Amino acid sequence: MKFLVLALCVVAAAADPHWLMMPDNEVQAVKSTWAAVNHDEVEILYAVFKAHPDIQARFPKFAGKDLDSIKGSADFAIHASRIVSFFNEFIALLGHENTQPAIKTILNQLGQTHRNRGITKQQFEEFHDSLTVYLKGHTNWNAAASQAWDDAFDKMYFVVFSALDGHPVA
Repeated sequence: MKFLVLALCVVAAAADPHWLMMPDNEVQAVKSTWAAVNHDEVEILYAVFKAHPDIQARFPKFAGKDLDSIKGSADFAIHASRIVSFFNEFIALLGHENTQPAIKTILNQLGQTHRNRGITKQQFEEFHDSLTVYLKGHTNWNAAASQAWDDAFDKMYFVVFSALDGHPVA
């Protein structure tokens, strides 16, 4: 199914230069659910690592360490803040036609830096799954929010995965 979605994104990208745009109702759903949790930096990263220790193992500062003992550390809080800050930037850019080049730039950069670190598409999907579970448990989650976040991640990951493959989206 993910392949089909990505294939459709390729077709859309070729046909429409604004293919990263989302409907206003989806943008609002993403922004409102994110606003409810974007102050939970440490808890979000903790939830991701708890659900997927293989992601924690990719971080030299956290690999092999007890999750509960590192949760309160400055290094953990700093990295959690970086992740949430990225999402804050991405989400702030959503819904504006003139920000499409900026969205592509930050997503290409994310993919390229994670490619250099050996992060896999599977680990990105695991992150997506963990963040979705966190959002469901800490927001007014409904079918519209689910659809909006799936759309946002599909579009985001099309660019990120292209960069992971060594072919950033122009």
